[in-house]
Amino acid sequence: MLQTGKLERGLGLKEASALNMIDMVGIGPFIVIPLVIADMGGPQCLLAWAVGAIVALIDACVWAELGAAMPEAGGSYVYLREAYGPAKWGRLLSFLVIWQTIFQGPLVLASGSIGFAEYFTYLVPLGKYGQKAVAGAVVITLTILLYRRITTVGKISMLLWIGVFGTIVWLIAAGATHFHPALAFSYPAGAWRLNWLFFAGLGSATVPTIYSYWGYYNVCFLGGEVKQPERNIPRAIFISIIVIAILYLAMQTCVLGVVPWQEAQQSQFIVSIFFQRIYGTHLAKFATLLILWIAFASLFSAALGYSRIPYAAAQDGNFFSVFGRVHPTKKFPHVSLLALCGVAFVFSLLFKLATVIEAILAMRILVQFVGQAVGIIMLRRKWASERFPFKMWLYPIPAGLAIILWLALFVATGWKMLFGVIAILAGVIVFLVRSKGLKEWPFAEATR
Repeated sequence: MLQTGKLERGLGLKEASALNMIDMVGIGPFIVIPLVIADMGGPQCLLAWAVGAIVALIDACVWAELGAAMPEAGGSYVYLREAYGPAKWGRLLSFLVIWQTIFQGPLVLASGSIGFAEYFTYLVPLGKYGQKAVAGAVVITLTILLYRRITTVGKISMLLWIGVFGTIVWLIAAGATHFHPALAFSYPAGAWRLNWLFFAGLGSATVPTIYSYWGYYNVCFLGGEVKQPERNIPRAIFISIIVIAILYLAMQTCVLGVVPWQEAQQSQFIVSIFFQRIYGTHLAKFATLLILWIAFASLFSAALGYSRIPYAAAQDGNFFSVFGRVHPTKKFPHVSLLALCGVAFVFSLLFKLATVIEAILAMRILVQFVGQAVGIIMLRRKWASERFPFKMWLYPIPAGLAIILWLALFVATGWKMLFGVIAILAGVIVFLVRSKGLKEWPFAEATR
C-alpha cells in the first residue's frame, strides 16, 4: 500500500541557514580556487568571487519571493508549475525540472564525492579504483545519515556547520597572521586593462565561483519542513549568501597572501599546501581532514534538498507514485532519497570531476534559473499582492538582471552549453511520449 503523508515542519531559521551554508561550502571552493586564479591571471581573481556573490544575491531575490509564497517540498518544481500554469506549459517545465533532477541531483552528489576522493589522496595515495571506492563509500554514508527524521537531520546539520565554520575561520586566522601583501597583490602587467580579454576571463572565472555559491536556495526544496517559512526562507537565503561571500573573499585573499598566485593556479591541493607552508606537514594533514568534513557536510545538505523534488512531483501526480511515499514513522520521503543516492553512487564510479561540473552548470541554467526569473514576473501579474509574504526590492530589476546574468553565464560555459540543450530536448521528447500515452496536454486537455 502506498504510504503518503505530510512532512514535518521541524527546521527553524538557524537549522535552515546552516543547511544552506553547508550546501554552499563543499569541496567546490577548494578545488576551483586554482581555476579562478588561472582564468583571471592574477590576484584580480578576487573580482570573480565578488561578481559571483552579486549574481547569487540578485537571483536570491527570485528564490526568496517564490519560496515564501509557495513553502512546499520541491522548490523549482512547484514554482514553475504554478508560474506557467499546471495544465499546460507549467506541466512541461515542472517535468523538465524532475527530468534534470534525475541526472543533475546525482551529478551534484557525484561531483562532491569524486572531489572528496581526489582530495583524500593528499592523505593517502590512491589509485584510480581506490578513489572510486572512497567516492562510493561517501554516498553510502550520506544515505545512512539522512535516513532519519528531519528534526534529527537538523541537529546533524548544526554539528556539521560547526566544523565548516570553524575550519574556514581557522584558515582565515592563519592567513591573516602570516599574510604577505607583496604576494597577495602582485598584479601582473595589464591586470586591470578592461579589454575584451579581461571580461572574457572574468566570465570564465565567474562560472566556477557561481558553482561554489550554489546552494543558497537549498532551503526552498525543504519548504514543506521549515517553520514559519514566509519569514525564515528569505532570511536563510540572504544570511547564507552574505556570510559565505565574506568568508570566500577572506579565504581567497589569505591564500594569495601565503602561496604565490603563479604557484597556486597549478596546485591540486591548494588549501592543504597553504597550511603546509604555515604549520608544516602534520597540521596540513589535519586541515585536509577538516576540508573533507566540509565536503561531506555539503553533500549531506544537497542530498537532503534534492530528494524532495521527485517526492513533490509524485505527490502532484506528475512522476512515479512510489516516489511520493513518506516513511511511516520517520516522516521523510525515503524512496526518493534512496533512489537519488543510488544513482549518485553509480555516477560516482563512472565519471570524472571536470565532466560532472560542466554538465551540472550547463543543465541547470535555462529551465531552472532563467525559467524561475521569468516565472516570478508572470506570477506578479496574475496573483494578488497578498499572496507574496516577501517581495523583492526594486522589482522587477532583480528579476530582469537575473535573466540577463544567467544567459551570459550560460554562454560563458562555451561548447558545454550543449549539455543543457541536449538535456532539455531529451526531456521534452520524454514528456511528449508520456503525455501522448496518458492523453494529456498537448495531445488532449488535461483532466485535472
